[in-house]
Amino acid sequence: MPKTFNTPHKALLPSRLNRRQGLQWLGAGLGAIAPWRLALSDKPNAVLRVGKLQAVKTLAEAARIARDGMVIEVDAGDYPADVAAWPQSQLSLRAVGGRVRMLANGAAAQGKGIFVMSGEEVSVEGFDFIGARVPDTNGAGIRLERGSLRVINCSFSRCEMGLLTNNEPNTQLSLQGCEFSHGERAGSFSHLLYAGSIAKLSVSACYFHHGMRGHLIKSRAALNHILYNRLTDEIGGSASYELEFPNGGQALVLGNLIQQSSSSENAHMVSFGAEGYTWPKQELHLVHNTWVDLMPSQGVYLRVKPGPAKVRLINNLLAGNRNFKPESHWELAGNHLIDLDEFVLASRENYALRPQSHLRGKAVEPGEALGMALRPTQQYQHPRSTLPLTQAARHPGAVQTP
Repeated sequence: MPKTFNTPHKALLPSRLNRRQGLQWLGAGLGAIAPWRLALSDKPNAVLRVGKLQAVKTLAEAARIARDGMVIEVDAGDYPADVAAWPQSQLSLRAVGGRVRMLANGAAAQGKGIFVMSGEEVSVEGFDFIGARVPDTNGAGIRLERGSLRVINCSFSRCEMGLLTNNEPNTQLSLQGCEFSHGERAGSFSHLLYAGSIAKLSVSACYFHHGMRGHLIKSRAALNHILYNRLTDEIGGSASYELEFPNGGQALVLGNLIQQSSSSENAHMVSFGAEGYTWPKQELHLVHNTWVDLMPSQGVYLRVKPGPAKVRLINNLLAGNRNFKPESHWELAGNHLIDLDEFVLASRENYALRPQSHLRGKAVEPGEALGMALRPTQQYQHPRSTLPLTQAARHPGAVQTP
């Protein structure tokens, strides 16, 4: 079990002190604090508690004194303008007792965002990042500079960039059960998630919605696993692409609900290689996804730049628009163009196939790709979780059980 490490913040005072005694006592107290902070480096499993009723009251202070391997437990509540840079590794930040709301309120760590992370094997769980803004308009809820980061059950809203990474080639980012929405960036594109040229991006059980001109997910990563998510721009959203891989790479897009709103500013839903192929391997595997095009004039399900890319579409449902023009070299199997009335209730975003649909049970064997079997083992369950499947996926599309 992690060791709890509490700050000695009160001491018993003599009932009366003269000036000299008081100064001597104060000096002794200050001298005791420094060894406590230094001692944290010898307690890699220590728990540091943060909150209004704790000795450490702010995330900024916690970031200054934390050491590699620590657990940072943060009491639920609002933390306005409490921004921090975290260079530590093997660090775990956890909300305790409810949500921790990080309200930027005009503040930014290193001029980049609410949190700036650069350590290895770091996790953040249970935080809401709200309203990140900086002078260069790239203000992020989390800015990942380098290292490896896992973000669990967090939300990002009203930020110029929800989560943004640098272009460090060994960086890895994993997101699980998170929500990204309502990008706000004056006069420009606001990407809800923007992964730079990093080693790997993994996104599962996440909910992306209501983009503002930018993309719901934009990734330049070498390897991408986009599994069992809901990427739906919805009423009032104005996202550009729902999903873009501008430099190609290897991408597995499995079991996702992908919806383009009627107010989208870009007809394309998914794009691959639009800015040129820069990685040694180019593969796009689109398997068991449900695509819904709500544009009043026909949108474009998939855009792939000509080049060396291997493209596979297996067991997808493409709904609301029967205009799909695949390239001759793409591998296609088990895909279906359908009308919205093929679903149980599309107007309420219930995209399960009707019980009497002739497409039920029509999924084909999708095989393997990128070291993974492509039969879904889960499906997205709203909001931001997944439901394990009790039997092999039989239907095309992302929804196997109502």
